[in-house]
Amino acid sequence: MIEKDCIDYINNLRSPCAYFSKAVSMVAALSNISNIIIPVIIFYIVAYGIAARSNVYEDFIKGARDGFHTVIQIMPTLIGLMVAVGVLRASGFLDFLGGLFAGITARMGFSSELVPLILIKMFSSSAATGLVLDIFKNHGPDSLIGLTTSIMMSCTETIFYTMSVYFLAAKVTKTRYTLAGALLATLAGVIASIVLAGILV
Repeated sequence: MIEKDCIDYINNLRSPCAYFSKAVSMVAALSNISNIIIPVIIFYIVAYGIAARSNVYEDFIKGARDGFHTVIQIMPTLIGLMVAVGVLRASGFLDFLGGLFAGITARMGFSSELVPLILIKMFSSSAATGLVLDIFKNHGPDSLIGLTTSIMMSCTETIFYTMSVYFLAAKVTKTRYTLAGALLATLAGVIASIVLAGILV
């Protein structure tokens, strides 16, 4: 009886190690799959084009040429957005705006420093990243505002940048409910980031 109990105890000790080993093997397998998935897709596209008797190289050149023309068309919009964001940030208007809403944001449970981040993220992700780095430098990435910022960057979108670039490229003139839906999704993302960060801290 004692021997059986000892064997069961040893088996229970080994089982977590076995599960851990399986988990490590699965992570390694997924890592290998992620490394080869893009080359496989590229080779599949080329093979499909050859099987369909299409001139793959000429189609690639045509697509690259069209993409280059698209970049030229949207370049003024991109430059305008970047310059506007840079001017707002350098002039101190964003800091003024954050201070203006400080009382309201304090009652809602998040820092006024997040107000400029929310607004800038709607226009430029790179400019928002600069604000994120400033927040991390002042408060640390593991603080409440740092966690809120990290989650917020992941669950919000560059609304006006995306709309201006892709709608212009696709020549869409009637956006219908796109802006309203995107703003509503951004609001939901901001609320979710505040709640999740509060749970994590």
